[in-house]
Amino acid sequence: MQGESGFHRRKCPFVFFRIREVAKRGWFVAAICRMTSPYRADPGSCNHGRVPVYRDEGVVLRTTPLAEADRIITVLTRRNGRVRAVAKGVRKTSSRFGSRLEPGTYVDLMLHSGRSLDTVTQADIISPYGTTIALDYARHTAAAVMLETAERLTSEERQPALRLFLLLVGGLRTLAAGKRPAPLVLDAFLLRSLAVSGYGMALDDCARCGEPGQHLSLSVAGGGVVCPQCRPHGAASVSAGAVRLLTDLLRGDWDGALASEARARREAGGIVAAYLQWHLERGLRALPHLERA
Repeated sequence: MQGESGFHRRKCPFVFFRIREVAKRGWFVAAICRMTSPYRADPGSCNHGRVPVYRDEGVVLRTTPLAEADRIITVLTRRNGRVRAVAKGVRKTSSRFGSRLEPGTYVDLMLHSGRSLDTVTQADIISPYGTTIALDYARHTAAAVMLETAERLTSEERQPALRLFLLLVGGLRTLAAGKRPAPLVLDAFLLRSLAVSGYGMALDDCARCGEPGQHLSLSVAGGGVVCPQCRPHGAASVSAGAVRLLTDLLRGDWDGALASEARARREAGGIVAAYLQWHLERGLRALPHLERA
């Protein structure tokens, strides 16, 4: 008995504290610690008493009702990628943070790790982008497409996607500011998010042979513009204005993008939507509701 207590005196401060409180049953407490520790194969690595809680900031992508008063929230976080967590009691009128976990809200979260789903223990708003965006239908539908795209591009949970996270926060911030047309902000986000995810659209050179120059044929399946020699069956003819607008949006040249014509914007928007859905291999639920001025 003294050996067990002496072992935990050196290796496990938590259990030693309990042993001091119940000295006569110290051998029983020590035995439980060794049996229940996830590192029981190595008793010297006992982590008894540690709480699996972590903190991160993220954007709420989607919410799903659970039971009578709970919700499952899907969040794209800065450090942990896409995370799903249970927010208990958020559908009650007396909830502490029910309104803080709406889609499009940029929040600071405290979460408790679980086997399949984490649990939200604290939520503080950093920026309520969703509340501001919801006041305008065009911006609201654009934000819905952005949130759904971010979720679909992060196919695996808990895989860090910092560049996509920063693009999403920047896109929502720009939509909330209302200084740039929502369709252009959406197309810029989609082009850049596809690029950082490995599906960049070739706009300067032929997507097949790499020949430089301005090419006015575009193959969605081929990955971008193609030269006349490489043009496959089914490739679409595009205008020079649409290609120039796509290039400006991908590079972040807003002066050139804002100077584009309405016809080029509509054409570029259709190309981006087709390219996105081709690489996602599924249609987006929010895309049919998108309003393009």
